[in-house]
Amino acid sequence: MPLMLRRLVVLIALCAAATVAGAQARRIERKPPSDPMAGVAIYERGVLPNGAPLIAERSDMPSLTGEHAACINCHRKSGLGSVEARNIIPPVTSRFLLHPPDDHSDVARLPYLPNARLAREAYTRETIARAIREGIDASGKPLSYLMPRYDLNDADMTALIDHLMALDVPKIPGVSSGELHFATIVTPDADPAAKDGVLAVIRNFFDEKNAAPRGEGNQKMQTSAKGALEKHMFRVNREWVLHVWELSGSPSTWQQQLDALFAAEPVFAVVSGAYGRDYSPVRAFCESRSVPCLFPNLEYAPPVGDDDFHVVYFSRGVGLEADLIGADVATGPATTPVAAIYREGDVGELAAARLADDLRAQHRELRLLRIPAKAGPDAIRAAIKSLPPNTALAVWLRDKDVAVLGPAPKGAVYLSGILAGDEYAPLPGDWRPNTKVVLTVDLPDVRRVRLDYAHGWFRVRKIPEVSFRAQADAFLACGIVSETVKHLIDAFVPNYLVERIEDTLEHRVLTGYYPRLTLGPHQRFASKGGTFARFTEPTGPHMEQVGDWVVP
Repeated sequence: MPLMLRRLVVLIALCAAATVAGAQARRIERKPPSDPMAGVAIYERGVLPNGAPLIAERSDMPSLTGEHAACINCHRKSGLGSVEARNIIPPVTSRFLLHPPDDHSDVARLPYLPNARLAREAYTRETIARAIREGIDASGKPLSYLMPRYDLNDADMTALIDHLMALDVPKIPGVSSGELHFATIVTPDADPAAKDGVLAVIRNFFDEKNAAPRGEGNQKMQTSAKGALEKHMFRVNREWVLHVWELSGSPSTWQQQLDALFAAEPVFAVVSGAYGRDYSPVRAFCESRSVPCLFPNLEYAPPVGDDDFHVVYFSRGVGLEADLIGADVATGPATTPVAAIYREGDVGELAAARLADDLRAQHRELRLLRIPAKAGPDAIRAAIKSLPPNTALAVWLRDKDVAVLGPAPKGAVYLSGILAGDEYAPLPGDWRPNTKVVLTVDLPDVRRVRLDYAHGWFRVRKIPEVSFRAQADAFLACGIVSETVKHLIDAFVPNYLVERIEDTLEHRVLTGYYPRLTLGPHQRFASKGGTFARFTEPTGPHMEQVGDWVVP
């Protein structure tokens, strides 16, 4: 073999050996991926993998520990940050952290965020760790004093950075360049009239939104970065596609049905809907799939867990009524007996259980008057007649039962406004002087102006008012979602949708039945209180407020 050829063969062999050795070395040096839940625990709950609380230090300020030190408090669950007055909390997802400075070159488009800070070098894992530990950004400049310093060891730092890298979702369900897909859910136990009325409102809202003028001339386009990115204009105005998911069968099968529907028709969010007594399977679907489920029409909202995030409610419904009654009963004599009457299988049963818990905390007992589902008015009258004198009675009955209650008892009465119809409750005249109607909304004269717009909207579109409160809530929910989507611009991230609702809801002028709507982190109920009212006449809807607005 010629000398030059032998040298070439040797050189190729050495290169191959070096390549193999390098690959082996890289395999040895490569660290195994961290436990995904370890990074989540640090970021969202302020808990280190060893169970110790996360500690955040700021100069000349007290240190923060545990959940108060968690990154989520400022950078939010989405990682897309926020703006608080003049304080800008930048996004910390990988596509923003790793993005190179805009130098008028062709770079990947970013969604528009008003708090994005891109006039710096791109971060690396090393400079991210330095920022977290020392407060120095990728360009070597000090970060804001608001950014705490975290003394994390290498393993904990790896877990946290791995979570930041995982915050970006490569494909958002239900979002394309020209469409946004939404669902509304109907359960088989929903009131038929409420179902028809709610669906009529939502369908008309979607049709009208899609009929609005479209195109680039309709709204100024913008991007997070400058230079070449300005050439990549996005469409703010997408067509809204509505999917009506009607469930069937037992509640134990609903989550499986929803999983199948979502797999076949991925949606960006679920809006309003029509439900009966049991919302828990729907809530479980929303949280497990990280799908925003916004303002479901419920008479009873299930208890909220510490990790609940994706379901946002207007009110706790009859559960809130129970807490209002419990707080009011606590102001009276401790010897007053208390009872609750309800139909078997209706949501009043859940409200009575809630009131029993409230009274148990006061070391008091609640007598339960459980009326069989198909029993006639005589069963209701007999149960009430069996009560000891001066018993305080909580009534969770529908309007048809309220109309035939029979003779009024001697004690105080609390009537569910949600089930009986608020000011339209057909309460017999002899019951009215001693009855407090529990309202989770404000009085009719006060809210009338806020509801006039919904009445007019329905009238113009010839939508029958068959269940006005449910329809008004559906209309309000659609309006809130529409306004919030505009705030997203093109940052279509499900968690960010929920966060923007948290940030903007309290600024809304038209709030439907509710005097005020506000949300914040860990708050899932936008209307948080209620009041009592009494009828002022033997018949008719005229009421006066009794006491103040109370948040129990």
